[in-house]
Amino acid sequence: MKLSALHQSYLNRRNNIFRGQAVDPSADGAMKSPAAVFWLALHGLCCLVSLILGFRFSRLVFFLLFSTSATTNLYTVPLQQVAEEASGGSVLHFSSTPAVNQELPVNKTAPRVVVGRHGIRIRPWPHPNPVEVMKAHRIIERVQREQRAQFGVKNPRNLIAVTPTYVRTFQTLHLTGVMHSLMLVPYDLVWIVVEAGGASNETASLIAKSGLTTIHTGVKERMPSLWADRHRFEAKMRLHALKIVRDRKLDGIVMFMDDSNMHSMELFDEIQNVKWVGALSVGILVHSTNVGESSLSDVQKEADNPVIPVQGPACNSSNILVGWHTFNPLPLKEKSANHIDDWGMVLPRKLEWAGFVLNSRLLWKDFSDKPEWMKDLILFDEVDDVESPLLLLKDASIVEPLGSCGRQVMLWWLRVEARTDSKFPPGWVINPPLEITVPSKRTPWPDIPTEHLTVDNSIGAQEQIGVVKRPAKAKGSRSKRSSRSRRKHEARTVETQVSEKQTKQN
Repeated sequence: MKLSALHQSYLNRRNNIFRGQAVDPSADGAMKSPAAVFWLALHGLCCLVSLILGFRFSRLVFFLLFSTSATTNLYTVPLQQVAEEASGGSVLHFSSTPAVNQELPVNKTAPRVVVGRHGIRIRPWPHPNPVEVMKAHRIIERVQREQRAQFGVKNPRNLIAVTPTYVRTFQTLHLTGVMHSLMLVPYDLVWIVVEAGGASNETASLIAKSGLTTIHTGVKERMPSLWADRHRFEAKMRLHALKIVRDRKLDGIVMFMDDSNMHSMELFDEIQNVKWVGALSVGILVHSTNVGESSLSDVQKEADNPVIPVQGPACNSSNILVGWHTFNPLPLKEKSANHIDDWGMVLPRKLEWAGFVLNSRLLWKDFSDKPEWMKDLILFDEVDDVESPLLLLKDASIVEPLGSCGRQVMLWWLRVEARTDSKFPPGWVINPPLEITVPSKRTPWPDIPTEHLTVDNSIGAQEQIGVVKRPAKAKGSRSKRSSRSRRKHEARTVETQVSEKQTKQN
C-alpha cells in the first residue's frame, strides 16, 4: 500500500512539471528572441568557416576583422620602430612599454614575415653593414669570456706546445691541422716548433700565418728515413725544446703536439687540472690487418668487433693509478713499415710522448719547490733514446691520470706520410693556376668558341686544342674507321693464336 501511494505521488508531480513547462510564456519568449537567434546563427557561421578554412587560418581572419585600432597600434608601432632602427644601421633595442598613437616612417620595400602577432624583417646575407657585424662579434666574444670566467677554469695557466717537424710533402697538411687547433685554444700559449735540418723559410712562412707566439728553432741533423731512427730522433728534438723552456724559464703546462696527431678541444681544458705531471689516454689509429692480403673472414670479424688500441693510464675502481695500457706491436711486426716509403702501417711506441703533460717549473734549475723525483735534463745529453717522459721521473707512481682517470680519449695518434715519388706540388700550392684548355661537351653550359681558349706551351695542350679545331664530322668518321680497323686487327690476332694452339695439339 505504501509503495503504491509513493508511486502515485511521483507520477502526479511529474505531470505537473511538464504541464508548467509547456504553459510557461517566458521561456518561449526567450527562445524566440531575435538576439538569441542572431548569436546562434553567428555561432553556426563561425563553425562553418572554421570547418572550411581551418581553425588556425580562421582564427587569424577573425582576429584581423574584430581587432580594434588600439590593439593594432599596440603591436605595430614597436615593430615599425625596430624596422627603422635596423634599416638605419643602429643597435636594436627592444622596449617592453608599448608606444601608442605614434607614427614613424616604415620601409615598405623591406620584406616582412608575420608569425602570429609579431612581424619579422628579413635581412640580406651577408650583413650589409660590416661595422654592425664586428660589433656583434665583439658582443659574442665578451659573452663567451664571461661564461668561461664563471663556469670554466678559474685561474688558467699558459700552454707550451712542442711540435717536431721537417720539410716534406705532407708537412703543410699536418701543420695546418695543428695550427688551427692551437688557434682555437682560449688560453695564452707559446708554440715551440723544432725543425730537423735547420729552420727553413717554408716552415717559418707557414707558422707565421697563425698569429700565435711561436719559437721556431732547428737542429742540424736531418730526419732519418727509417721509422725506428725517426722515433728516436723526434725524442731528441723534444728534449731540445724542453731545454729552451728551461733556459727561458717559460711558465705554463708543456704538452707534446705531434704534427700528425688530432686533438679534441676538451683536451686543453682538461690539462689545466694537472699539478706536476699528467697522463692522458691516446687512441691509436692503425689497422690490425692488411686488407689486401687478409681473407674476407678476417675483414668481416674486424668490422664486426672493432678494437681501437688505447695507450694511457690504467686505474682501479678508486681512481688510483695502478698501471699503464701499452701498445703491443709484436703481432703486427711483420706487416709494419720499416722505411718511410714502405707500404706497410706505421706502428707507435709502447708509450707516446703525446700522452703526457708536465709543469714547466719542473725543468727550471733554480726552482725552490722542485720535487726530488724529477731528474735533470743534463743527464739525457748523451742518451740515444728516451722512449717516454716517464724516464724523466724517478718514481712513475706520482703521475696524475687525466680524462676521467684515462677512460676518456681526447687525443688520437695517426701517422700518414707520402711516398718520395708522390706528385704533390710543394706547399700544396698550384702555381700557375690551372686554366680550362678544352671545353666540356657534357655540361649544361654553352660551348666556348675556340678563339677564347688559352693556348698552353706544352705539347699536350697543343694537341688537345688541335682536336677541338677539327670539324665534328671528320672526327667522327675517322674515329669510326680507326675502331673498325682495331676490331679487324684483334680478330685476326685471335684467329692466328687459335690456329697455333691447334697445330701444337696435333
